[in-house]
Amino acid sequence: MNKIAKKTALVAALLAFVVQTPLFSQTLKRVSYGDFEQWIVRDIEESFLLGGNTRRIYDIGKTDTIKGNQVLRSTSIWGTANAYAKVAGVVKTSVSVTPEKGPTGYCVKLVNRLASCKVIGLVDVEVLAGGSIFWGHNIEPISNVRTPYKNMNWGVPFTQRPSALVLDYKANISKSCIITRCTSTSKSTYKGDDPAEMFLILQSRTEDEKGNITAKRVGTAWTYIRQSSQGWVKNFRIPMIYGDASKTAGYKPYMGLIGKDHDRCFYAKNKKGKLVKIDENAWAEADAKPTHAILMITSTSQGAYCGNLENVLWVDNVRLEYTE
Repeated sequence: MNKIAKKTALVAALLAFVVQTPLFSQTLKRVSYGDFEQWIVRDIEESFLLGGNTRRIYDIGKTDTIKGNQVLRSTSIWGTANAYAKVAGVVKTSVSVTPEKGPTGYCVKLVNRLASCKVIGLVDVEVLAGGSIFWGHNIEPISNVRTPYKNMNWGVPFTQRPSALVLDYKANISKSCIITRCTSTSKSTYKGDDPAEMFLILQSRTEDEKGNITAKRVGTAWTYIRQSSQGWVKNFRIPMIYGDASKTAGYKPYMGLIGKDHDRCFYAKNKKGKLVKIDENAWAEADAKPTHAILMITSTSQGAYCGNLENVLWVDNVRLEYTE
């Protein structure tokens, strides 16, 4: 074999190696309790004025059964839209998140549901509760239904940089295009779409001397589920966009920053233990490191107290993908 032939063979061998050998490898890591095999059940006794019945609500965490009207001492990073409320001294529960048998073990079922609490002369409240799970926890017992996002401590400490959010889901997204808006003061319907929603946002938070919390958006993994699925969709991947997502081809308006004046402004406890707004006011550099993460999966994308009452979303096996 002459020198030219040898060089040609060597180049061909190197090209074959490059084609067959991936430049990066992906690793999937399970999120704590993200397989939804373990649940905390709480048996809450509602007020005598509502019948005094014992209602069961579900939380995601180390398997346990709690009797009596106790606030949740969570053993996981997950919170849910399920509520133990005490409004005007009246104890009421609301359940829109439940465990259900899935293809393997259990999954989580999310539904949009009307929840009412009516006692003549004391309280008359009906609200639409979206089926949602999130990273963080509720501030219990809930006493104010007018500002729902303020009833939650949003996000968990998080310093990693995943390349994607990965999960399994099944969806029943209504085609009726009728949205119900039911708050503590009014109820109405209007035409529109109500996709299910999934997002994981990474933030770099700072707190000033007055306890105000500001954040830069480090990473954005966000999508809507607009159509019903034919059975389970396995290994559904939502890629993470680092830096200014608004300058990328995959950007959608719903992925924008969530500032202190946003309709869906999130809250978190500051170092003094006070719940304050998170003012997400800028995009971080693409190589920035996060301090916190907010994950939310919900059967409605209409915001607080709005949604299509026919929507149902099932989720299982929540994982994070890392590229090395």
